[in-house]
Amino acid sequence: MLLKRTRTCGELRAAHAGERVILNGWVDTRRDLGGLIFIDLRDRYGITQVVFSPQDNARAHAAADALRGEYVIGVEGVVTNRSAANVNAKMATGEVEVRVHELQIYNAADTTPFEIVDDTKTNEDLRLKYRYLDLRRPSMQRNLILRSKATILVREYFDRHGFVEVETPVLMRSTPEGARDYLVPSRVNPGTFYALPQSPQTYKQILMVAGMDRYFQIVKCFRDEDLRADRQPEFTQIDVEMSFVDEIAVQEMTEGLISELLRETIGVEVALPLPRMTYQEGMTRYGSDKPDLRFDLAFTDFSDLVKDTEFRVFRQTVADGGAVVGFVVPGQGHLGRGMMDRLTEKAKNEAGANGLIYIKNMPGEVFSSVAKFVPEDVTAAMVRASGAAEGDLILILAGRKPDVYAQLGTLRLSVAQEFNLIDTTRNALLWVTDFPLLDFDPEEKRWVAMHHPFTSPKPEDLHLMDSDPGKVRARAYDLVMNGSEIGGGSIRIHDPAMQRKMFALLGIGEAEAQEKFGFLLDAFRFGAPPHGGLALGLDRIIMLLTGSRSLRDVIAFPKNQRAVSLMDNCPDVVDPRQLDELHIQLKPGL
Repeated sequence: MLLKRTRTCGELRAAHAGERVILNGWVDTRRDLGGLIFIDLRDRYGITQVVFSPQDNARAHAAADALRGEYVIGVEGVVTNRSAANVNAKMATGEVEVRVHELQIYNAADTTPFEIVDDTKTNEDLRLKYRYLDLRRPSMQRNLILRSKATILVREYFDRHGFVEVETPVLMRSTPEGARDYLVPSRVNPGTFYALPQSPQTYKQILMVAGMDRYFQIVKCFRDEDLRADRQPEFTQIDVEMSFVDEIAVQEMTEGLISELLRETIGVEVALPLPRMTYQEGMTRYGSDKPDLRFDLAFTDFSDLVKDTEFRVFRQTVADGGAVVGFVVPGQGHLGRGMMDRLTEKAKNEAGANGLIYIKNMPGEVFSSVAKFVPEDVTAAMVRASGAAEGDLILILAGRKPDVYAQLGTLRLSVAQEFNLIDTTRNALLWVTDFPLLDFDPEEKRWVAMHHPFTSPKPEDLHLMDSDPGKVRARAYDLVMNGSEIGGGSIRIHDPAMQRKMFALLGIGEAEAQEKFGFLLDAFRFGAPPHGGLALGLDRIIMLLTGSRSLRDVIAFPKNQRAVSLMDNCPDVVDPRQLDELHIQLKPGL
């Protein structure tokens, strides 16, 4: 018999004393104190203590003797205030308990392979294999609930601002988007393939041509690429496109959404407008196009100060067009040789640098690891230029641009983590703008789009498209939060002639362009409005809002780092008859 729930396990308070209630849930813990059996009953709303006593109901008390962890039960009883000595201040429902008069055991449970608690030390693969148990943990349920709330907020926000939610196809043609496509063979068109979308980029541009001037979608996207903690083969984007807008209009609309999300989900107010930083500034000051500004450690360029020293590493690096750069680590000038050797290994192994140079600005003494080759006055000038105070440490790398900036950026983050310099109570958001339009691929010896081939160049750089395309800046922008890129977009090319020029720069001939993007180019011939937009990574945003370390903790059924779902053993082999129907023959040995 089903006991129909009247209250949840997180709901009851002292004011409910005397009320007859029905609760349903899972047995969290069991304590047998002689004549009384205490059960902490758990559902996704919380935990309530229920008590079985022979004085309340002998039959229910006898049945409760069989209860063990994760049994699924229903109880009917009366809410009773606990005595002052027994109040549990750590539980929201700790002032009360339910004296049980009726028990219904819906299902027994085997002993679980790990404990259903937030601070489980269980191997992640085991958690993923038994994902249905992992999702019972309160922290995982809180993550999914916050994600649900966030998606509702997104839809309400865009609806208030006149956007239309349009679903785009999941089966589309394969187009170059920067990563490998997941391909789907067509049974009814043998030898042809669909691709799962890496993004709805071309479709949302088509929607702008169609006159849907404000579009959004919460959409699944797919990329067949190597995985890491903040990457999954299938991920969710908040996809946005707008007509008759410039960069500021798109950014302001996005800022309003992000501000509302942080306020309504974690109670954080965001000052608007968000700060803006150019790509060049991000790389030369922080070594990253997604700098974490919850701590400082900004770079100082020492190149002009050291270019004439006898130290060959400095002199030759600057002469070859490279840079000598460093940053100050506050209060760490006292570090001994062992720690400095460890930082040097970090610079080499984690950042890929050839070595690490350092200056200790200690009271009464300035020590340089290259004092034999660099005069004291130059070292003193470097200390002044860096702004280092007494007791500070200066870490320095020398190398080719832009490699040395990226290397120092990796070391900057590693040092901040090592010495707990990151203010985790802050949320640092900013826009990174003015990205290069193109990046040169040395292996293929051609230009590739830094974002995608539909990104518009800045009007003031158009004269460089033919003479020096590497210096052309894009009308592109990324939204960064706490050192993670949570979104990116651009103003798109809407002029057919400019789009053909872009394709030509990328080595895409007219025939190839027509074959792969003919539908978009044809649409542009019939009047395409100026338009732009962006895509926000919903999974990554939720990961940051919840303080999770992995996307897998905010996705209900994720894949592991080998792109495998351990719970249902996916991907897996299929029946040979299915392959025959799709006209697919596997290589021998597969």
